[in-house]
Amino acid sequence: MRYILCLLISLGMYSTTLAQNDALARQYYEKGEYKKAIVAFEKLYKESPRKINYFIGIVNSYQQMEDFDTAEKLLLEAIQKPKASPILFVETGFNYDLKKDSINAKKYYQKGIEYTESKISASYIVGRAFERKSLLDYALRVYQQARAANPNYNFLNNIARIYGEKGDIEKMFSSYLDLIKDRVEQKGYAQRIISQFLRNDPNDENNILFRKILLKRNQQEPDLLWNELLSWLFIQQKQYKRAFIQEKAIYMQGDASLQRIFDLARMSIEDNDDETAREVLTYIIEKSNQNETIIRASQLLIQLDIESVTNGNYEEIQKRFDELFTEYPRDYRTVLLQRDYANFMAFQKNQPDAAITYLKETIQQPLNKRQLATVKLALGDILVYQEQFNQALIYFSQVQKALKNDIIGQEARYRVARTSYYKGDFAWAETQLKVLKSSVSQLIANDALKLKLIISDNSLEDSTQTALKKYAKADLLAYQLKETEAINTLEDILQNHKGEKIEDEALLMQAELYEKRNEFDKARLNYKKIIEFFKDDILVDDAYFAIANLYLTEFDDPDTAKDYFEEIIFNHQDSIHYVEAQKAYRKLRGDTIN
Repeated sequence: MRYILCLLISLGMYSTTLAQNDALARQYYEKGEYKKAIVAFEKLYKESPRKINYFIGIVNSYQQMEDFDTAEKLLLEAIQKPKASPILFVETGFNYDLKKDSINAKKYYQKGIEYTESKISASYIVGRAFERKSLLDYALRVYQQARAANPNYNFLNNIARIYGEKGDIEKMFSSYLDLIKDRVEQKGYAQRIISQFLRNDPNDENNILFRKILLKRNQQEPDLLWNELLSWLFIQQKQYKRAFIQEKAIYMQGDASLQRIFDLARMSIEDNDDETAREVLTYIIEKSNQNETIIRASQLLIQLDIESVTNGNYEEIQKRFDELFTEYPRDYRTVLLQRDYANFMAFQKNQPDAAITYLKETIQQPLNKRQLATVKLALGDILVYQEQFNQALIYFSQVQKALKNDIIGQEARYRVARTSYYKGDFAWAETQLKVLKSSVSQLIANDALKLKLIISDNSLEDSTQTALKKYAKADLLAYQLKETEAINTLEDILQNHKGEKIEDEALLMQAELYEKRNEFDKARLNYKKIIEFFKDDILVDDAYFAIANLYLTEFDDPDTAKDYFEEIIFNHQDSIHYVEAQKAYRKLRGDTIN
């Protein structure tokens, strides 16, 4: 037993020493100390003669010193040994290339290819050896002949990658499609690579080429896989209506689930393609035989319609809710629908008392913990709308306690903080927000950090917190959809608290309210004031991002938008808008979007 233990210790020490020497040899090579590298690699190769990489390290070191003759001598000796690695054919050929001897170079490259013809299992190591030397045509021949000889050797990924490096995009696309067809589990990987050669622009040359290849395949060998990839392409291009055509084909031909189509509806909503979203949701309602799916689709459709009402006439929306509750009674299956209806009563019809009564009835239903939490959060929100802060805090605190380790519990904590802030209890709000900065939900963490900074930054210089109280009041008015009153309260801050830290916050909130009212010139003026007068404050990146989007979407001035996005990219890398600004900037510049 003691002998075995000593042996294991000795082997461990040997492995550690070998690893250290390996690292030292590579360090010498990378630093250009090739003579030292040769000595180190020779020692390693003597101790481990089966490790061909050490021998190649010696050869490469001589090549870096332009001592090609010594490298040639070593290679020719090694290649004569029994069981010599076929990689040496490639290395020898490459050494002749370095000596400008193309005849001998091609001779040994051909030997490498012939070796794989007789021993297909060596195709991978020989092909990779060619790839490492950027001898892509030779590597391609190795992989293709291996596939032709035995289709079980799947080198489609290697072949596709080589075509991509050669710039033969059509063959690269086709090879990746062959890979997906052959091994569907590789679909996600292939899509990630293909996406690097596509843009969001459907008129881009590569996008058109990829679409044509998919359409041709779908005609020649119909398969739902091609419909899925066409849908994926159209989604990349934000052509949701065209993606919907493919998704309908998938659903009708074999996919019994509507989940893919439901996901498409959500993406359409997120990208403000309301027309397509309505069409998709209507289709789901018509085709589904699952009550839960119909209710979810109906909810989203009603929300879209609520947002489109401009005249304050909600009779049609009320009728739709009534019809849904006639068909689907108020119970645990319609909890989210009940919540939405209560919000509709409170925020659109301005009937908060009726909404509160309605939700209190919902609470009495047999609900699980998460359903109950959802209803209590909605109830708390409406109580805040009515400025019944203490009652709201009771419900939020109940949810926080019941689901303290859940995202819903963290959302409840944030609502506790926000409600305390509305009522002027800034110290307690800040205490709650400190905890939320490390929330697992990035959205909650960002919101918490933003609100905490507003409170802390504007509490130091004004012990009475007069301006902060006005700002919180404006924030509450905005939440209550009293936009005019909120804008006026913010104007009071801007006029009577000049020079205080709250000023840029007031300008930003006021600009956002102007945008909601489609008063884009006023919003732009506020953003410019922040950029000009508060360029060193933390909100300047928000102003840059907002004004960039204004120029892009409302003023049809992409060049100016690009300039503002560029400002974030080069001068505000720590901004939460950095990634989105980078994407927008690259798209405007015409780059390929990964």
